[in-house]
Amino acid sequence: MEKTLQHFLGYLTAERGLSRNSTSAYASDLEDFVQWLREHGFDSFTSAGRDAILEYLEHCRDDRGLETVSIARRLVAIKILYRYLFREHLIPADVTDVMDSPKFWRILPDFLNVAEVDALLNAYPVRAQDPLVIRNRCILELLYSCGLRVSECVNLRFGSVRFDERTIRVLGKGSKERIVPMGDAAIRQLKRYLERSRPELAKDGAAPQLFLSNHGRKLDRERVWMVVKEAARLAGITKNIHPHTLRHSFASHLLENGADLRVIQEMLGHADISTTQIYTHVDENRLLGVFNKFHPRA
Repeated sequence: MEKTLQHFLGYLTAERGLSRNSTSAYASDLEDFVQWLREHGFDSFTSAGRDAILEYLEHCRDDRGLETVSIARRLVAIKILYRYLFREHLIPADVTDVMDSPKFWRILPDFLNVAEVDALLNAYPVRAQDPLVIRNRCILELLYSCGLRVSECVNLRFGSVRFDERTIRVLGKGSKERIVPMGDAAIRQLKRYLERSRPELAKDGAAPQLFLSNHGRKLDRERVWMVVKEAARLAGITKNIHPHTLRHSFASHLLENGADLRVIQEMLGHADISTTQIYTHVDENRLLGVFNKFHPRA
């Protein structure tokens, strides 16, 4: 992919006549895109389809906190690249051709139903003794129970947990702190992790992070992605899910069961209610499905 990208950048300069600054801007955005693809198991542009592009842009928005204009610029760069790849017969189809709206990433987020969440959370054995398996199950429980971003999960501190208050302190985007309640299942798994797993992972006992790697260091975001993907495979879930899918599921299930949108906004750490309102459309889709199934005149 890196070699193909360099050919493309040369094409922009030689055939499209773009300035050095414009080409440099495209290079910066696309090199970041390619690096993200590599980190998430994609080894070619052919395998990196529309879902991969959507996940990357969602990652830029939700995990990195990039502004809309920056995400739109990255989309433009990706679209021009894929158009070039298709014209050069390097990919079988231009999957970005249908991505015309500048707000396309505000499409309804994918989420799991309750049965799928149960299957995912039970993918790892409840009574497993392996410290890494105990850790992985705990991570899944917290992602769903608290609606955490993957960056918030890996940055949790050992002292973030308040068992007496049944809450966890989360440092979100813009260094904004919020307090999120924990469910019974998450509390049980977290206690088990702290008692049986973390002491074995904390080699020198000095790491302040809650979740640690097998080397006793801070867990990286890519490993959390792998945990979710592995759990989905073990659970037999064929949807293309990632850590943010559990956050979407958290919000969608709260709304389905009558939670107030402002409360969901607070728990998700959204600065603007309009960001949370996307879940009202998810709920509208569910209501429409119920109407179509049960109404005699549907």
